Amino acid sequence: MEAKQLLDQLLQSGKELAEKGKEWVEEKADIPKEGPEREAALSGLAKGAAAGGLLALLLGTKGGRKLAGTAVKLGGLAALGGLAYKTFQSWHGVRSTRPEEPGVPVSQLEGEAAEKRAQVLLKAMIAAAKADGHVDDQERGKILDQAKALGIDQETIQFIEQQLQAPVDAQAIAAEADSRETAAEIYLLSRMIIDVANDQEKQYLQQLAGALGLEQDFLAQLERRATETSTG
Repeated sequence: MEAKQLLDQLLQSGKELAEKGKEWVEEKADIPKEGPEREAALSGLAKGAAAGGLLALLLGTKGGRKLAGTAVKLGGLAALGGLAYKTFQSWHGVRSTRPEEPGVPVSQLEGEAAEKRAQVLLKAMIAAAKADGHVDDQERGKILDQAKALGIDQETIQFIEQQLQAPVDAQAIAAEADSRETAAEIYLLSRMIIDVANDQEKQYLQQLAGALGLEQDFLAQLERRATETSTG
């Protein structure tokens, strides 16, 4: 699979998405279902545009969701992992003088371990994107078309399809966390996707936070970091 590569592309593409805005994204994501127009649209997309279009489709362009939110400003997996790790260090430093390692940031993992973490984060990202129930069959088809435009392998395409069809389950996502660092990355990425003004999404985030078992003051620091990234 190529989950790490895909997730990194999605987060990197967000800066262009934030700069160029919704109109650019909707134009890039408007891929015909069949015929020569579809082939031309797919072949004409640069990697960045394809990743930006996929991210936009996952975030959704309906219901007033803000495309220029926190997730699209992260810039990559390294930023996500680093943000989670630094937040833990800051939080733990206030609580204790004894050093504690929360786990390895996703950006520092290699090989199978890196791919496994990326799959967990991709699951979390898709689940958060579906928390408002906006992904219908037509949108699912567009998302898969856009993923294919990135040229990623078939196994990853099938993985995305499985996650799009899976029920939204905060407990199942939280169960994937094998360390405090992983839990923090899951929460941060989910929070960056979630629109807390939407009751369904806010409820999902609260369920996820409870299932991850992170301390309330640590969650508060993660929330603050997410807000700072969004407004920075």
